[in-house]
Amino acid sequence: MTSVLRVRPISGAEHLDHIRERSSVSFLQTPAWAEVKNEWRGESIGWFAEGKLVGVGLVLYRQVPKVKRYLAYLPEGPDIDWLGDDLAGWLAPLAAFLKDQGAFGIRMGPPVVTRRWRAATIKAAIADDALGTLGEVPADASDDAALAVATRLHKLGWKQVPTTGGFAAGQPRYNFWVPLAGDDGPKSEDDVLAAMNQQWRRNIRKAAKAGVEVTYGTRDDLAEFHRIYAETAERDHFTPRPLSYFERMWGALTAEEPDRITLYLAHHEGDLVAATTLVRVGTHAWYSYGASTTKKRDVRGSNAVQWQMMRDSLTAGADIYDMRGITDTLDADDSHIGLIQFKVGTGGDAVEYLGEWDLPLNRALYLAFTAYMRSRG
Repeated sequence: MTSVLRVRPISGAEHLDHIRERSSVSFLQTPAWAEVKNEWRGESIGWFAEGKLVGVGLVLYRQVPKVKRYLAYLPEGPDIDWLGDDLAGWLAPLAAFLKDQGAFGIRMGPPVVTRRWRAATIKAAIADDALGTLGEVPADASDDAALAVATRLHKLGWKQVPTTGGFAAGQPRYNFWVPLAGDDGPKSEDDVLAAMNQQWRRNIRKAAKAGVEVTYGTRDDLAEFHRIYAETAERDHFTPRPLSYFERMWGALTAEEPDRITLYLAHHEGDLVAATTLVRVGTHAWYSYGASTTKKRDVRGSNAVQWQMMRDSLTAGADIYDMRGITDTLDADDSHIGLIQFKVGTGGDAVEYLGEWDLPLNRALYLAFTAYMRSRG
C-alpha cells in the first residue's frame, strides 16, 4: 500500500456501512457485538487512506483491576488486507492508536484460513491409531500466502497465543464448515444432502417421518431454549451462559439487522427436543448455540434443526455454513470425538485459522494481566 494508513474511532453506522459492502466479516466484529460483550468496553475503529475508509475493526477493552490500563481485543478481526505486501502498514498504526488509548497489550484473531481437511480425510485419520491430532494429518489444501502471515507477524513482534486442543482463551483455531457454494456457483439442497454420510441422511429422514417440526422462535421463546440449553450443559459438562446473555445477544443483533440472528425450535408431539441459534453476516452463516433434550433423542431433532438451518442459509445466499469450533483431537477415546464425528457427518471441511496473536505494549502489565486471567479460568 503506497499511502500512509491512519487509524481513528468511527461511528457504529460507519462501521456497519463498511461491513455491508463486504462479502462477510465475523459476527464478532460487528458493532452490535460490543453490546453483547458488555463486560468489556467496545469501540469501532477504522483505517483511512487519503480520507477513505479502507478497513474496520471492533475493539473490546478489558481493564486491569484498579488501574486504567487495558487489554485491547479484536476477536476474529480486524477486517483489513491480511494477505497484502504491507501488513506492517496496517498493524503499526493500530498499535500506536491503541497504546494512546491506554492499552498495555493487543490480542487479535486474524480471519485467515491456512489449511483444510475434507471429511473423508478426517474420518480416515480418526481410524488411524498412529495419528493423535488434526495438525499431524496432511492437509487436503494449504494456503501459502495465509501461512506466510504467521512469519510476518513474528517478525513484527506479535506472539501466537498457545492453544490446548485447538482452543485458546478466546476463539477456536479449528472450525468446521459446510460449503454451500462451489466453483460453479451456489449448491442445491440435493448437493448438500449428497455430501452427507448415510447416517446423517437417514437421521434427517427419520426426524421427518417421526413428525419433528422445526419452527422459528422469538425473543419470548429464549427461556424455553435456555431450559434445554441448561440441560445440555449439565449432560455435557460445560458451564452454561445465563438467560440474560441470550436476551442481550438477541436484542443487540436484531437491532443491528432484523435477520442477523434466528432462533430455531424443533418440537415432537408438542415437546421441545432441540433448539439452536443461527447468526448470519452476508455470505457466512454460523451455528452459534445448540441444545437438545436427553429424552426423545431417537427422533433426531438435532439433525432436523441443523438441516433447516443449512436450507435457510442456502436460501439467504450464504456460501458457508459454519458449525464453529472443533478440538484437534483424533483420539477415539476422547470425550470430544463424538462432536467431531457429528460435524464430519455433514461432509464438510475442517478449517484451520491462523489462531490468536498478542502484541505486548507494556510487558510487565501484560504478564500480570495474563496471569490474572489464567487464575480466573
